[in-house]
Amino acid sequence: MGRIVVISTGGTIASRWQGSGFAADADGTEVMATAPLPEDVTVEVVDLFSVNSPRLTTAHQLTLLRTVHEVLADPGVDGIVVTHGTDTLEESAFLVDLHHHDERSVVFTGAQLPMGAEDGDGPGNLYDALLVAARTRGLGVLVSFAGQVHAARGTVKTQTLAADAFADPSGEWLGKIGFGKVTVLRQPRRPEALALPPMPEALPRVDMVMHHSDGDPLLFRASVDAGARGVVLVATGAGNATPEFVEAVAEATARGVLVALTTRVSAGPVTEIYTHGGAVDLVAAGAVPTGTLRAGQARIAVLAALLASGERAEQDRVLRLALAAAESKPLVDA
Repeated sequence: MGRIVVISTGGTIASRWQGSGFAADADGTEVMATAPLPEDVTVEVVDLFSVNSPRLTTAHQLTLLRTVHEVLADPGVDGIVVTHGTDTLEESAFLVDLHHHDERSVVFTGAQLPMGAEDGDGPGNLYDALLVAARTRGLGVLVSFAGQVHAARGTVKTQTLAADAFADPSGEWLGKIGFGKVTVLRQPRRPEALALPPMPEALPRVDMVMHHSDGDPLLFRASVDAGARGVVLVATGAGNATPEFVEAVAEATARGVLVALTTRVSAGPVTEIYTHGGAVDLVAAGAVPTGTLRAGQARIAVLAALLASGERAEQDRVLRLALAAAESKPLVDA
């Protein structure tokens, strides 16, 4: 019998009509009551909070991270399911994954349609997530949605409304669910887990700035002047901007600001190809390329590095560890 702990955080799966729109207000017990349980699975609920996920803060996410570790301190727990809003699910799941060193699965899920919707996807997604949490080991933190299983790393929300909301634009599914069975298609070889960070009195500010035609580094510099200790530059193409951005990145890194370089393109790696303000020059100025991780998860990697240490050299080491690409190998049914 699998003993699964469900950590409830809100989101659409916990949302009801508020008179002018939907908002999260149901607790975890109410959410669980909407879904059947897989055979031989028992559930315990932890009501952490119930908010729309765009309102989540770093403090919320660190509380979730610590709660996951506290739950897994009980050897009688077989896995965890986190019900979460879809808007920032990719960020919270990646943060937990960066610090996950346990064989037991932590499975994030949610819904695109609110509680009580006649054709709602929440109950089915929750059932599948419970099944994945009970049946898998050694896969890290997962996202279970619309019958698909994804590794947290690299998986982002790719659809605003459609039921199959999540994917890794640069990778493949990790597995699939059907007929009461979880089929794992590949086994990830995961980077070393980061140590659980302390809960600091003052949380570091980490901003994101996007480049575009006519873009200049005014907002990038404003972010640094506002006290950002980390900035994610969302560049064009394979990670390109302008010579003015190169100058601003060099200034920021000289002040000890951690700068990560990603792209606004949905798939493919950041690559050092172009100069005259391209990734070649931005990396030379101190920006750290994020591979295939996009802005939200790149920001989480920077945040994790800043929480790990106050020393710039150690922050840079942790950031590169957090960004290390996970390899995988094909696997038969699990």
